Amino acid sequence: MQTASCFRFILVLAAAVLMIAPGAQAKPLVYCADSGPEGFDPGLWDSGSTNTVTRQMFQGLLAFKRGTTAIEAKLATSWTVSPDARTFTFNLRRGVNFHKTPYFTPTRPMNADDVMFTFGRFINPEHPFNKAFPALFVYPQNMGLAKLIDGIDRVDDYTVRFRLKAPNVTFSTNFALAWAAIHSAEYADQLLKEGKASQINNLPVGTGPYRFKSYTKDDVLRMDANPDFWGNKQQTNALVFSISREPNVRVQKLLAGECQVTAAIRDVDMAAVDGKPAIIVMKTQALNLSYLSFNMRKAPTDKREVREALDIAVDRDAIFKALFPRGDAIQAVSAFPPSIPGYNKKLKNEYNPERARQLLAKAGFAGGMEIDLWALPVARPTNPNGQLMAQLIQQDWAKIGVKASIRTFEWGEYLKRANNGEHSVYMSGWGGETGDADEFLTPNLSCAANQSGVKFCNKDFEKLIDDARATVDPKKRAVMYEQAQEIFKRERPWITMAHSAVYIPLSRDVVGFIMAPNGSVDFENVYRK
Repeated sequence: MQTASCFRFILVLAAAVLMIAPGAQAKPLVYCADSGPEGFDPGLWDSGSTNTVTRQMFQGLLAFKRGTTAIEAKLATSWTVSPDARTFTFNLRRGVNFHKTPYFTPTRPMNADDVMFTFGRFINPEHPFNKAFPALFVYPQNMGLAKLIDGIDRVDDYTVRFRLKAPNVTFSTNFALAWAAIHSAEYADQLLKEGKASQINNLPVGTGPYRFKSYTKDDVLRMDANPDFWGNKQQTNALVFSISREPNVRVQKLLAGECQVTAAIRDVDMAAVDGKPAIIVMKTQALNLSYLSFNMRKAPTDKREVREALDIAVDRDAIFKALFPRGDAIQAVSAFPPSIPGYNKKLKNEYNPERARQLLAKAGFAGGMEIDLWALPVARPTNPNGQLMAQLIQQDWAKIGVKASIRTFEWGEYLKRANNGEHSVYMSGWGGETGDADEFLTPNLSCAANQSGVKFCNKDFEKLIDDARATVDPKKRAVMYEQAQEIFKRERPWITMAHSAVYIPLSRDVVGFIMAPNGSVDFENVYRK
């Protein structure tokens, strides 16, 4: 009798252990981020730090297949493109639930209304939500989305059709980018009724594997697994972004076990993780670019001769020795990496201080001049030390009679002031996801991206990239991009700097992490053993 009782007790205990085991094994996953998000509305921002955050909580109609530039269905189950590349039809996934949070409880699954709301904000300034919460949708504006789209049709509850004014062979890929993530129209209606439309940028509601929990600015962001996620149940219950601006601090946190994955690290930090048995380092030669952008609206950088002089006065060889000691970066010559079709191999960089002085004299600055040079306040793989890069460029420019005052700001303030055109020259960068030249050119160098006159706008360049988007033949597209790059190199809106390798170190107990071609991170189906 006693033996039987003991046996029954053991069975009950074993069953209890099995019931709690999954929760006990679901260890929190901590990511050491390099900066905090500017906000949580994907359409409002185009910085890598914000995209990394929103990518965990939101999804688009399409997505990039993990580790590749190929697109696949996500919130759409399928899509079709008309032969003339002007009509794009999406069949939506059924049974997709938006996040249930303390501030919102959905009453229906995602449907066509949510797609219509999301894209309606981008193309219609008179949209009721835009009236309540006026906002600048950076990426949609820069690509000229409102002028590109002729109309969006709600065919039925689960079918949406986009009609374009002109052919665009790259249009499908936009639906996989972070800015095109789908919002809940029902949540938006609730915010409008409550008079709280701006909260769409502070209290997010998406369909992704993780949902928002809390955020302390520039310190820590907490998310938890979405229990109603339409995909696989996440084995990570708590996803935490621990924000540390200093790269060496992030590395030390990783080594101490305080985080399991960290934002891309610099060449100089690699020695700290090399040979550590508990650490794996993933690497890719990313689709990225760093550059210095000239203010095209104000003197003296509004003059082409000045821009060319400042460009050819930069000793890139010396800068690369200081910033990229491992030799895994290459000098950027054009506006996109050489691995992308349409790259113009004939173009070269030049280092010629004497000719630079001659150009300055021709522009009316024989006695020299003063400008400001903005140093990137965050470390990026293509620019691991903005202050050092600025100091080296400052020394180069001093040799041709240019006195540069180095300035910098907190990341969010830096972006805002640069967009307002307060700079003479500021450091920036770009990472691509599609492997197509248009993703680098249109959002950054088209006239649509230059509403204020601060950035580049050239009619001949514009025609070439517009024609390339409308051209199905890859060879003809490539020729157009080569010609566009010749104009870019002649006009010098940027000083192109580097394309770099990206290193992401992670703990060996992390399972399912796949590095994207641009070095971005996605924690869906990622967990700790």
